[in-house]
Amino acid sequence: MPTVKGDGMRGLAVFISDIRNCKSKEAEIKRINKELANIRSKFKGDKTLDGYQKKKYVCKLLFIFLLGHDIDFGHMEAVNLLSSNKYTEKQIGYLFISVLIGANNDLMKLVIQAIRNDLASRNPVHITLALQCVANIGSREMAEGLSVDIPKLLVSGDTIDSVKQSAALTLLRLLRSSPDIIPMGEWTSRIIHLLNDQHMGVVTAAASLIENLVKKNPEEYKGCVSLAVSRLSRIVTSSYTDLQDYTYYFVPAPWLSVKLLRLLQNYPPPEDPAVKTRLTECLETILNKAQEPPKSKKVQHSNAKNAVLFEAINLIIHMDSDPNLLVRACNQLGQFLQHRETNLRYLALESMCLLATSEFSHEAVKKHQETVITALKTERDVSVRQRAVDLLYAMCDRTNAEEIVGEMLEYLESADYSIREEMVLKVAILAEKYAVDYTWYVDVILNLIRIAGDYVSEEVWYRVIQIVINRDDVQGYAAKTVFEALQAPACHENMVKVGGYIMGEFGNLIAGDPRSSPLVQFQLLHSKYHLCSPATRGLLLSTYIKFINLFPEIKHTIQDVLKSDNNMRNSDVELQQRSIEYLQLSSIATADVLATVLEEMPPFPERESSILAKLKKKKPNSVPDGSEQKDQMPKLPTAQMSNSSDSAQPTSINLMSQGESSTDDFLDQGSPAASGAASASVDLLGLGTPTQTTAPPVGGGDGFLVDMFDTLTTSSPAPATNGMDLGGLTGGAEEAFKKFICKNNGVLFENDLLQIGVKSEYREDLGRVWVFYGNKTSFQLNAFCVDISTPGDLATSLSVQQKPVGGEVEAGAQVKQQFNMACVQEFTDAPILNIQFMYSGAQQKINLKLPVVLSKYITPAEMDSGNFFGRWKALSNPSQESQQIFKASAPIDIETTKSKLLGFNVSVLDNIDPNPENFVSAGVLHTRNQQVGILVRLEPNKQAQMYRLTVRASRDRVAKILCDLLQSQL
Repeated sequence: MPTVKGDGMRGLAVFISDIRNCKSKEAEIKRINKELANIRSKFKGDKTLDGYQKKKYVCKLLFIFLLGHDIDFGHMEAVNLLSSNKYTEKQIGYLFISVLIGANNDLMKLVIQAIRNDLASRNPVHITLALQCVANIGSREMAEGLSVDIPKLLVSGDTIDSVKQSAALTLLRLLRSSPDIIPMGEWTSRIIHLLNDQHMGVVTAAASLIENLVKKNPEEYKGCVSLAVSRLSRIVTSSYTDLQDYTYYFVPAPWLSVKLLRLLQNYPPPEDPAVKTRLTECLETILNKAQEPPKSKKVQHSNAKNAVLFEAINLIIHMDSDPNLLVRACNQLGQFLQHRETNLRYLALESMCLLATSEFSHEAVKKHQETVITALKTERDVSVRQRAVDLLYAMCDRTNAEEIVGEMLEYLESADYSIREEMVLKVAILAEKYAVDYTWYVDVILNLIRIAGDYVSEEVWYRVIQIVINRDDVQGYAAKTVFEALQAPACHENMVKVGGYIMGEFGNLIAGDPRSSPLVQFQLLHSKYHLCSPATRGLLLSTYIKFINLFPEIKHTIQDVLKSDNNMRNSDVELQQRSIEYLQLSSIATADVLATVLEEMPPFPERESSILAKLKKKKPNSVPDGSEQKDQMPKLPTAQMSNSSDSAQPTSINLMSQGESSTDDFLDQGSPAASGAASASVDLLGLGTPTQTTAPPVGGGDGFLVDMFDTLTTSSPAPATNGMDLGGLTGGAEEAFKKFICKNNGVLFENDLLQIGVKSEYREDLGRVWVFYGNKTSFQLNAFCVDISTPGDLATSLSVQQKPVGGEVEAGAQVKQQFNMACVQEFTDAPILNIQFMYSGAQQKINLKLPVVLSKYITPAEMDSGNFFGRWKALSNPSQESQQIFKASAPIDIETTKSKLLGFNVSVLDNIDPNPENFVSAGVLHTRNQQVGILVRLEPNKQAQMYRLTVRASRDRVAKILCDLLQSQL
């Protein structure tokens, strides 16, 4: 700030002194009120106030505001100061406006006009003050009003260097707050050439601006690559004496170097051989300088030097094309693994995780395996230990899998609680991916449960069951091993679950040994029964009924258990129901029927591992994307719907599910078939793979049709009626529609004649919906006709394509119809499905809402705290926000609420909100013409059983629509 002679304001100094001398809060308030009254009278009564007086009084108001008092006048006087030609008066005016005038203030138009006048002046001090004010406020209105002036100022040849710096940074601020307003197309080439500017300060500011522009439109700014490489080369090859004004502790221009290296990471390796060679020379020079003795012992020197080095290594990893550079980078990082500075060890481990995914440097990373294992065991900082776990996971392959898994298992017993769950997931994935002998895999998983049972998620034990069922060679060993594990006095509940499932399926393989006879197996499992939760007890009851099929000799013993009051009159309805049904099944059914119903589970289809999906969701960056890590692993099966009207052969029934099923759940929560339910990233109904019919053909003359959605709902059928509600919909259609807002599959409608199921998938703005019509009668449904209507203006907002469906539905048969739905713009209504058919000479009509809502076209978005709150503040217009406070429809449960948000297709971001009880979510709504950012904040109050839901969106109306939809689910 320039020094101006006679700049002191004696009245302000006296006032501040008086405030500081006040002995109490009351005395301070009294003095402030007296001063406010004096200032108010001066502004109102004295028309001859000169610029100095106005400046002094505005300064006092600013000081009072900074003390925490509200200021409701003086704003106009501050705006008037902007027209002054004196630096100090203009400075105070801009300072007051930056602090006290908000983006939506009525005076903003006057302020923008004053700023425009100053930007057009030839006084660089006035221009800089105006730019600083714009950068401080950065409102949308300012971006609109100054979208031409600031870029023009930046690229003008008459603009001095200091003003160019300020203009570049101000433009960057406006681009971050209002990226859609600033038209940069006409300035592209001139802004890129700022990288060639003689003034290093201008180049540094321009590098930040260009990097932001490149992320939004890389193709338009690809000309910056050669200029960035050229500038980087000049910096790297220069001596610290060549850039004296921009050398920091003997490191030439470290901040600019880092910015240029980051800028180049937005593009693939240069295609021009000359540019590529020059860039390679720059990176080699940086690696060479890292080996030189330090020119200073001060920490600032090493920090600056290492900052450039790590950014260069990140660029080498990003390019992933030069084996020599990758190996050199790995060796350089290896030297930091035992460095005394904790931050360097952390960064080295983090960067080596990325290097491990490259085919060129993977072997070089493996050479440091012993050092990483030592760090895992001896490192005092838990964050460094976590990075060591990540690196071991990344460097693992078939040659070292057993050693790494063994070391991780050994460390797991003493591991920090904050990293145990993640370690369990990674050990389970590595054991499965690199298992040559699946008996080793079984041993590893059982050890996991023994060592860290509380941290073994359901996906892990679901997964081991699927592996065992799919591989005949390991079933006997698994049954024997789990039988021995259950004999331990203290046995984790997850071990009981695994034991119950495997012994229920394959207990017969070890029954020949008197030490594991059928009765011994049953008694061993039942000894754990009273210690388990209701869900596990339900699984054990299913095991008992399987035992009756496997071992008829212990049928009566098991029936006695099922008959006991502890089960038949259990307070848990699910256990009571299972006991009664299993007892009746074992008593009434013939041996053949029992053998068919309780047949061994068939092999599960090969799909992506739900454990890997959970790890990706928990830590997206911790799962490397290298070729070795991209191998698709099978996943547990999920409930499937028929995609064909053809009948299938009868299949065995999975009786191992636990917990009561409901229409709010995709799958029974305790079943291995529900393995994907815990993770939103898992394809729950196999939408990407062909599905198979699971309903057996109709048998007998009673017209009985097995419920193809049996795992999705237990709701009782609606009566066969054509009753319509006031909206012209079939009774109960509205309630059924709401259940699909947070799920994509299930039963939409059912009566005595027809069962209608829905299965859907969405990719950005495109959606496919399959509707399944199942004839529950023993007669043909004739004149079967389906029509879809779009009420109101839905036809312009949602593009609907309907595939035809046949005119008859045979008795007990099921037909499928496909609808393609493309979201053109936001909408509130849903399409209406009008179904008509003839049954016994009478016409039947069913009108339903097809569950297609705006939230289906959202994809989750991940972001950190800074990005979230930056975008949250940017969406501050009233039309961009919708908030509701309402009573919870059910007792508030954290996991249930989280699953609702995930079903709503938004991410659940951890460690964002200061209150850990609150939920913070983000997503992107895809329409045909644009993408709309969505931010959600949900604040539950468990004591009052109420929610406060706030939704912000970058497009008007969208927030209100989504807020209403989500509120209906909570």
